[in-house]
Amino acid sequence: DLLKRCHSAEATYLFQQDKFYDVRYDTGDKSIQCSRRGDAFKFWIMWKALGTIGLEERVNRALALSKYLASEIKKRDGFELLWEPEYANTCFWYIPPSLRKMEKKGPEYWQRLNQVAPTIKERMMKKGSMMVGYQPHRDKVNFFRHIVISPQVSREDMDFVMDEIELLGKDL
Repeated sequence: DLLKRCHSAEATYLFQQDKFYDVRYDTGDKSIQCSRRGDAFKFWIMWKALGTIGLEERVNRALALSKYLASEIKKRDGFELLWEPEYANTCFWYIPPSLRKMEKKGPEYWQRLNQVAPTIKERMMKKGSMMVGYQPHRDKVNFFRHIVISPQVSREDMDFVMDEIELLGKDL
């Protein structure tokens, strides 16, 4: 408890309490920088390995893939973009078929939509297919927050994210 009191930022967007497992074992909120260490040194090594141009290309590619994901979300039934991507973050809801005909402003709709992302996240973790975070923000109930970080991902991977979320959530 001492570590939590000393280091906890209680960042709800990082440490959701509505997980399917016992969150007491999440140690990130009990340590400095959420268990991250030496970030500046790792960045410096990457910069030296890739060079300034290589690093720029990697960042630009991540931003382009985030924009691609957002554009595809706008086209696909059952997906709703919350806002245009901020940096490499794409925030969206998956709205299962059972919710698509409901009154959007009704409290039952928002209560049920709030459970969609945590349920799909549990399913994707148990299946082992991917890991996409979710969070609420201000007046927005739980939504997916996809972050492009790996230099190996492609447009096909972005399509897979949407396909897999749809597959895992179509019965909700």
